[in-house]
Amino acid sequence: MKKLAMLAAALCLAVAPLQVQAQAPAPPAHAEEFAAMRDGTKLAANIFKPEGPGPWPVIVSRTPYLKDGPPDRPEAADRLRAQAKRYTDAGYVYVLQDVRGKGRSEGFYAAFENDIEDGYDTLEWLTAQPWSNGRIGITGGSALGITGNAAAMAAHPALKAAYVVVAPYDRLHNTYMGGVLKEKDTLGWLEGQGVSEEIRNSVRARVVDDVVWNRGAMSANRKYIRIPIYNVGGWYDIFNNGNTDNFTWLQNHGAKGARGNQKLLMGPFGHGELSGDLAYPGYDRLALSGDEEIRWFDYWLKGIDNGIMDEPPVQAFMMASARKGAYSPKNRMMAFANWPPAYREVRYYLTPDKGLSTRPPAANGGKTSYRFDPARPVPTVGGANLTFERGPMDQRAIPPRQDYLRFQTPVLEQDVVIAGPVKVELHAATDGPDTDFVAKLVDVYPDGYEALVLDAPIRARFRGGRMPDDVKPMTPGAPEELVLDLWGTAITFEKGHRIALHITSSNSPRFDVNPNTGEPEGARKAKPRVATNAVHHEAARPSALVLPVIYPEGN
Repeated sequence: MKKLAMLAAALCLAVAPLQVQAQAPAPPAHAEEFAAMRDGTKLAANIFKPEGPGPWPVIVSRTPYLKDGPPDRPEAADRLRAQAKRYTDAGYVYVLQDVRGKGRSEGFYAAFENDIEDGYDTLEWLTAQPWSNGRIGITGGSALGITGNAAAMAAHPALKAAYVVVAPYDRLHNTYMGGVLKEKDTLGWLEGQGVSEEIRNSVRARVVDDVVWNRGAMSANRKYIRIPIYNVGGWYDIFNNGNTDNFTWLQNHGAKGARGNQKLLMGPFGHGELSGDLAYPGYDRLALSGDEEIRWFDYWLKGIDNGIMDEPPVQAFMMASARKGAYSPKNRMMAFANWPPAYREVRYYLTPDKGLSTRPPAANGGKTSYRFDPARPVPTVGGANLTFERGPMDQRAIPPRQDYLRFQTPVLEQDVVIAGPVKVELHAATDGPDTDFVAKLVDVYPDGYEALVLDAPIRARFRGGRMPDDVKPMTPGAPEELVLDLWGTAITFEKGHRIALHITSSNSPRFDVNPNTGEPEGARKAKPRVATNAVHHEAARPSALVLPVIYPEGN
């Protein structure tokens, strides 16, 4: 178990802290206090109190990134104090706690393994403090969002609401998309931090579902959540699907107290500044959320009827053409009653001439083959990345090559507006026991700029699922259907643009490169082999990009 905890800790290192915008000077003074957990371990917290007599409602954040900031970065401590001032000015005690084994807290750090119990015990401690009125909210983004969700799953009665920014619904499926490890954002980053090869190989091997993954997974345990949560996410964020999926499940299927009381805000941002030639000025994470967080806690912790629950549950940014200097007015916020909104699945079928057509293929025998050499992977250009360039970058940086297939529609004669989950239904074959397929949704501008919208891989032997009994090698030469989950988005493909689907078998260093041998991750010994892969586009085995179209309705 200790080794599994070390692996979890290693995985956590690839979750970056969110930056907090500095505000006015004269931050509040604070005191350090210690909360004893059920096993006697003491966790340190900075306590920031408002002026005047208490007790007050409390907002807590639980961080692995040091409540006092890194010792060599005094500006980080200034930002944390500025953050605290937002809450104290609004009449809340703000508590910033080092999680177990971090900063000035005692214990062994095992990322997210103790945060359900420690979250509950922290809430129990907070209710007993003389400055607390027993009404508590929890807030945070990224790793702090994960600890916030963990505390919500613990279901302490004093926790009344949460505000969660960019956090996953399931770390297994987020870290290993389609069964493929996010290489640079996990192993590559860990190597740069001096993490041992043994641990990195162990992380690589944890691709199959197991009880340890599910112990703290939102997908398995959100049924215990009984509070309103305001989820804030970004279309290019590494946790895009976490915020949308958690909102959808809790809003529609959650327990009493959660169901019907959720909020979702999705913006056009990533886990850091976007790269490339597209920009959405005024719509970054901080600008979008604005005063929403304080309004949220005022309603649920103070009982102030400020109208926030009379507003639509979902605000989602509808992206459109956004070249720097040529920003389309069709970029806008939209309100919805639920997520995803009502949509019609429209299939864009792959054609032999590298086209995409809404008409299914009528003839058989059509397929496009290519050779995938693991020694020559397709380079990563943008996407939902953490540690390197991210966002809607121009895919023309990938030159023409035989193992990179570009399918696209004719020039659009009218806008195609989508909002919701995107997937690719791919009929494909390989000449060995295993390989990968990668799909990219691309918005092609009139001048040829290929803006990446979404991308995702699938490892062929995980096509049936991630439980041990679901893992099955491919039969050489036999076509199989593989469904690639590209996550969700909201975008208008404008008139004059094209919708494109790019298909390949690698995307490095974003994703681990498959050696095509079929060996388990972490135990590879055979020499990588060149695979011959085939994508079918025929009547018997159609392949299609499936878009959630909300306009035009008849498309």
